[in-house]
Amino acid sequence: MWILWTILAALGVLILIVLIRTLLFTPKKPFFDDMEGVDAPVEFDTDDAVAALQQLLRCKTISYFDRSLEDEAEFDKLIDLLPSLYPEVYRVCSLERLPDRALLFRWAGKEHDTPAVMMAHYDVVPVEESNWQKPPFDGILEDGVLWGRGALDTKITFSSVLFAANTLIKQGFTPAQDMYFAFSGGEEINGDGALHIVNYFKEKGITPALVLDEGGAVVENVFPGVRVPCAMIGIAEKGMMNVTLSVESNGGHASAPKPHTPIGQLSSACCAMENKPFPFHLTPPVASLFDTLGRNSTFVYRMIFSNLWLFKGILDMICKKSGGEMNALVRTTVAFTQASGSSAPNVIPPSASMTANLRLNPMDTVESATEYIRQTIKDDSITITVKNGTNPSPISKIDCDGWNKIASSVATTWQGCIVSPYLMVQCSDSRHYGAISDRVYRFSAMDLTSEERKSIHGHNERIRVDCVARATEFYIRLMRQC
Repeated sequence: MWILWTILAALGVLILIVLIRTLLFTPKKPFFDDMEGVDAPVEFDTDDAVAALQQLLRCKTISYFDRSLEDEAEFDKLIDLLPSLYPEVYRVCSLERLPDRALLFRWAGKEHDTPAVMMAHYDVVPVEESNWQKPPFDGILEDGVLWGRGALDTKITFSSVLFAANTLIKQGFTPAQDMYFAFSGGEEINGDGALHIVNYFKEKGITPALVLDEGGAVVENVFPGVRVPCAMIGIAEKGMMNVTLSVESNGGHASAPKPHTPIGQLSSACCAMENKPFPFHLTPPVASLFDTLGRNSTFVYRMIFSNLWLFKGILDMICKKSGGEMNALVRTTVAFTQASGSSAPNVIPPSASMTANLRLNPMDTVESATEYIRQTIKDDSITITVKNGTNPSPISKIDCDGWNKIASSVATTWQGCIVSPYLMVQCSDSRHYGAISDRVYRFSAMDLTSEERKSIHGHNERIRVDCVARATEFYIRLMRQC
């Protein structure tokens, strides 16, 4: 009987600890509530901001992995527009044109030791014009919505950065520190434009105190139990690698197959990898996300996220079963995307392959992921070939002025949102900046609906006029702090 009482007592203590931790797991007061001047009024011409973006959307700056398909005249057309769209920037700022269509503006500040860098890219992905409701390169403005490829990714930030600077210069503002506007024209094809800019900074001995690129946005319904908009600022991004599994055989007629064909072997390897996901890792960006948003969630979720020491296994199981964005935050993911085999249905292929796209958790590397695949498939006859492997970015600080400036500018522009760090699961040009700064952040200055997010790289990409206005407002607020 005493054993039963001991178990019940231990269970009671456990429940009490869980409840106390849950009750204490409440939202923290935002630090920027006490910052002075952050919420000062912002004035600019919204119609001019929209018109500038509209002009950029009419430039067909499509980048292709096959560079022979690109129309360089369209990129030149966009660059030639900039002096007329942002004349004050060209009057005050210097411009370096670097290889691979990289543009680097410098706005000299009163001091030069802690510069800020604001990034964007002006190339866009290809379109299937027949699937669009409006022509993708006409820049049509209708019912408060501006249509066009690049409206969200990322000519909006490209234009908003320059328009904000143009507005502040016109108002007589000079930044406290140097400010750089770093733009690339080949981000969508992993071009080297951003890398050339980083190398320029290295050569000049420039160490940015703040780098801001595309990434998260202000979104709703992204975290269980949270009912208010969340501003997601990436403090790291996952790595990426493409892995091809291939098998060689003697081929032959399909009427007399061996017990295991090349396609069968590869299918087994595919199933093995999907049935044994990479390990769960609670990295600092994700721990910060869970801590910030978990405190603003409903009671049950607050109980889970305040007691991950107890419920981590359950969370891991849920993520494995459901997949999706939550799962992508806590592990390296594997998505098989391509396969090839025989050219005829009655011929066993002499060679066959399957390719998977992996997004690497910050705790993994290209090398460790390759070894995990090898041990998971357990088939030495399958050749593993890594293509385009990039390790995860370093994790940036959130206890510094760089983070504070961005977070406060977000919170005052989109009032009522919860500002949270997160792990970006896509790749961006900002990954190169980890070599020169530990204050690299990823935030696309927009509030986006689920439908709008789906149009990025999809059909009917478009942006609301009020979203253009808030993007400009955000950059003005940020620049006034730099």
